[in-house]
Amino acid sequence: MRPVFEWHVGSRSLQLGKRTLVMGVVNVTPDSFSDGGAHFDRDRAVEFGLQLLRDGADIIDVGGESTRPGAKVHTSAEAAGKDTPSTQAHPNKQPVSEREELERVIPVIAALKQKRPEAVISVDTYKANVARAAVEAGAEIVNDVSGFRWDPAMVKTMAGLKCGAVLMHMRGRPEEWRTLPPVSDVVTLVKRELRAWADVALLGGVKRERIVLDPGFGFGKSFQENYPLLKRFDELHELRYPLLAGVSRKSFIGRALARDGNDAPVSERLHGTLAAETAVVLKGAHIIRTHDARACADAVRIADVVVN
Repeated sequence: MRPVFEWHVGSRSLQLGKRTLVMGVVNVTPDSFSDGGAHFDRDRAVEFGLQLLRDGADIIDVGGESTRPGAKVHTSAEAAGKDTPSTQAHPNKQPVSEREELERVIPVIAALKQKRPEAVISVDTYKANVARAAVEAGAEIVNDVSGFRWDPAMVKTMAGLKCGAVLMHMRGRPEEWRTLPPVSDVVTLVKRELRAWADVALLGGVKRERIVLDPGFGFGKSFQENYPLLKRFDELHELRYPLLAGVSRKSFIGRALARDGNDAPVSERLHGTLAAETAVVLKGAHIIRTHDARACADAVRIADVVVN
């Protein structure tokens, strides 16, 4: 049986475990790997978010900065105005500034809440100031791909906001992924580091009932390292937190579906995505983060019959 939790998000709570919740993705970026910037325009992003809700999404996750492979992101050193080897090696790959990210996501979050006040909105950001502004605009969840590690103010900010928090595992930064050394046991590594990062958040004042953990499929994991993470996903229950899984359209699915030596393109990964999403639900995932809300919602309804 999948463990049941009450996830405290702002002034309300979501029950996790009785059924799988679907988190629909809205990328307000020009360079998303999944949609190529199809929803970069604010009005199109809002309409897409509303469509995701109609399609069965329980949560809408709004992001304004791509963390696709090779993307440049801010580190704490860069935020302080210092050069790092990464900035010197990639001078033309500039990360999205805080101001630009705010201009992308805040109008979309505000418009979605205006049109659907009951909707649960998440903001996908690793910047503390963006998280704060998003919550003020109506978001109730902060989804941080860095596990609260890239912005030194994030833990304190999250403790004060009292919103829901998704703490994701990532190895390195996107521009480093192709050069990371292999891991002998990725599942053990993910468990150890997620436990340590969650403990840091707890010590910083973030309440346990506000935290959900995400093993970060594809984020600093090689193709081969994602498959054992999928197969052994149930071992993450040892951490005693609710679990979110985001496998939608990921590169390791494209590799598994390769034909004639060519990975399946993003547009042809839906069926493989649904198989992977079903697998992690059967292994006990509480929330599925997906680009295809309607198909995912249908799949998890059947998977939930087996789980429950």
